[in-house]
Amino acid sequence: MPPISTHESPNGSFPSASAATDAESQSARLVHADRVHHWHGFTQMADYESLVIERAEGNWLIDSASRRLLDGVSSLWCNVHGHHRPEIDRAIIEQLGRVAHVTSIGMGCDTTACLAERLAGLTPGDLDHVFFSSDGSSAVEAAIKMAIQYWHSVARQSGRPELATKTRYLAFGSAYHGDTTGAVSLGDITHFHRLFRPILFEPLRGPCPDSYRLPAGVEPADLLEHHAQQYESLISRHAGELAAVVLEPLIQAAAGMILHPPGLLARIRQACDRHEVLLIADEVATGFGRTGRLFACQHEGVVPDILCLGKGLTGGYLPMAATVARRHLFDAFLSPRADNRQFFHGHTFGGNPLAAAAALASIELFETDRVWECLPGKIQRLAAGLRPLGDVPIVGDVRQLGMMVGIELVADKSTREPFPSEWEIGNRVCELAMQDGVWIRPLGDVVVLMPPLSITLKELDLLTRSVRTAIDRVAASLAPGA
Repeated sequence: MPPISTHESPNGSFPSASAATDAESQSARLVHADRVHHWHGFTQMADYESLVIERAEGNWLIDSASRRLLDGVSSLWCNVHGHHRPEIDRAIIEQLGRVAHVTSIGMGCDTTACLAERLAGLTPGDLDHVFFSSDGSSAVEAAIKMAIQYWHSVARQSGRPELATKTRYLAFGSAYHGDTTGAVSLGDITHFHRLFRPILFEPLRGPCPDSYRLPAGVEPADLLEHHAQQYESLISRHAGELAAVVLEPLIQAAAGMILHPPGLLARIRQACDRHEVLLIADEVATGFGRTGRLFACQHEGVVPDILCLGKGLTGGYLPMAATVARRHLFDAFLSPRADNRQFFHGHTFGGNPLAAAAALASIELFETDRVWECLPGKIQRLAAGLRPLGDVPIVGDVRQLGMMVGIELVADKSTREPFPSEWEIGNRVCELAMQDGVWIRPLGDVVVLMPPLSITLKELDLLTRSVRTAIDRVAASLAPGA
């Protein structure tokens, strides 16, 4: 059945009463189809209240009932320049007129080759070799396999067979690196991952370097040294079996926007260098400007051995991810064909030309939109809008890195005791914000904000005002005697 238009007619007249009725009927049908037939990830379908987005303009989503919602989390952290950007739309349409898809296994495409070259120029150091996939989990999965195969190749080439035993990974406590099997193995978010343990490999697990919930007896000024020494010790003691350390640099996004002590990334890089351990940086969430720099690693001058990118790579338009390797890694896979040292990995849609066209257009917009010139002011405006939350009794911590924000809601501010999970405090805040025209999604009782970089100052004020109001209302409902 073709969709029924709910928009104003071309001559400017408004729909008739019967047309309005038809529009309501169409909206109801879409809601029904979404609830009954579309199985949503990380969503309890038993009480899911369907939200069907029909179109989007700039930083706004428009649902099937024509309600406008400010996109406060960039459509799950991926939209960069706003929706329906003519420059990206045009690039995709032009590419569609030439070729929609060719495999990257055994052949290339002009657009994808240009994107690989562009990324090699943008990423720090000698991260010059780009392996494409379709999503962030797949980028991490490729990195895991790349590291294992690298050490096997180096063992053969160098005559050091002991290097082939480097098959384990060191990951942070509370880590999240995606939902494919290898990525889940690295993860440490219990309610996401515990059911799947029978099919997972066991990584070496370090502590979560949380700057809010400190280890017993550790003062804030000592936090960097405390965690740096622990990770230096783990890397030193297990160097013979470690293929790589895998981490999100500076901030653990899906863990609740947990901020690390500044300097930890650089210390881990140095320890990896001392002990022949690779460093894999998962910048699926942090890449492409979210932290105020193009890549989070740049804040500490770190060049990882492997860099994982996704989400914002195409501006949030089409699924694409990249695993970018340094020159020495790539060179270890080069050999005569008979030696079979080629990378044994690849997916059908890796390097899709339509996605590559979107990515090239998105990268260009960083310059034409003067993103780097405008971003510091937006980061400051976001911080200013959040500052009053420090006085709210249920706000334990407001964490911000660039345009990434986590507002942790707690039952007791002094002890940092969390609310009972069944109270769903974070969800209550987000539901109230949506009533006010702002769409955000929590991580438990951490209210997350990650707006598109294109958000205006006026829209930032609306976002922070709406979130403050929602939190104030929830706090008032929890006050004694309420």
